[in-house]
Amino acid sequence: MLNLFAHPKRIFFVLFVCFIAFSVWIYAIPLFSPSQYSEKELHLVAEGRLVWQKYNCHTCHQLYGLGGYLGPDLTNVYSKTASNEAYIKGIIKSGVKQMPAFEISDKEMKALLHFLKNVDATGTSNPQDYQPEILGTFSLEKK
Repeated sequence: MLNLFAHPKRIFFVLFVCFIAFSVWIYAIPLFSPSQYSEKELHLVAEGRLVWQKYNCHTCHQLYGLGGYLGPDLTNVYSKTASNEAYIKGIIKSGVKQMPAFEISDKEMKALLHFLKNVDATGTSNPQDYQPEILGTFSLEKK
């Protein structure tokens, strides 16, 4: 009987093949998963991410609890405000307290709003709602 794991080179080969197969599988998942967004909407979300980076929003604001601490976390700002887009546009165009007014085009504003709407739809960000687990993961704390 041939034992595949008797020789170190065989162990390396088996692990290498498993790694390659897993890598291909992980990167292929988005290609075959149905999307709730059209191609045009996905393009706007991607442009919005670039606007977010262009104006360095991450230096003051957070997404999913990651980023600067001067401004609020904007992960769920789209669903928290009463008149979503008008409120967000007003804040960006006029500025408040430490936040300057931005000279942002209508095209960039539309893309940024699509980006924030997409981020909002992906989950919540309040770190106080999550409990760290012993294995380094987090679970949603029941209230």
